[in-house]
Amino acid sequence: MMWLLFKKEPQYIAQLGLGAASLTKFCYRQFPQAKVTAIELNPHVIKACHEHFKLPPNDERLRVLEMDAMEFVCDSNNHHQLDILQVDLYDAAAEAPALSSPAFYRACADCLKDDGMLTVNLFGNPDNYEANCNANIEALEAAFDAVVWLPMVHDANTVAIAFKQAPSVDFEALYERATEIRLTMKLPAAKWVNGLKAWMAD
Repeated sequence: MMWLLFKKEPQYIAQLGLGAASLTKFCYRQFPQAKVTAIELNPHVIKACHEHFKLPPNDERLRVLEMDAMEFVCDSNNHHQLDILQVDLYDAAAEAPALSSPAFYRACADCLKDDGMLTVNLFGNPDNYEANCNANIEALEAAFDAVVWLPMVHDANTVAIAFKQAPSVDFEALYERATEIRLTMKLPAAKWVNGLKAWMAD
């Protein structure tokens, strides 16, 4: 959710990989003006989210689609439509991101509006994590104007944010926005700003 530092009122948010539907439900409830679409290949995951994790049924704002994420981002009908694209895709063994090629990230960028952003959770087997993470970052940098990643957290997990157009960064304003996010959404947004500062200092 680090993109919240840069955009307050998205109109269209998409999520690749449903997981337990936490991000999808959060976006659906927090942004009543926005369309929210989630793409999930496994029908059993979708069924489990409805039955056990209180995922709402599809309506005029919410769509959960059973389809391949690559198919979604390559569909020209989805190009230049999204404000935010959240990517959380893994292979069956959670060894590495399921889609991570330069072609995939270029297609993701095609789906975003000019000021759109992509966030991606880079997680994998600790034995090959660094190589996988570096390969993903390189592919992102080839597709986006600016890419930033936060310091690695537990279990070999890094979150990156990619901007279709590089933003201006005013840390005073970002900390003010982080306070607003913490008060209204209960998210630890100051940690995101700290991570951005640490990245820029390296």
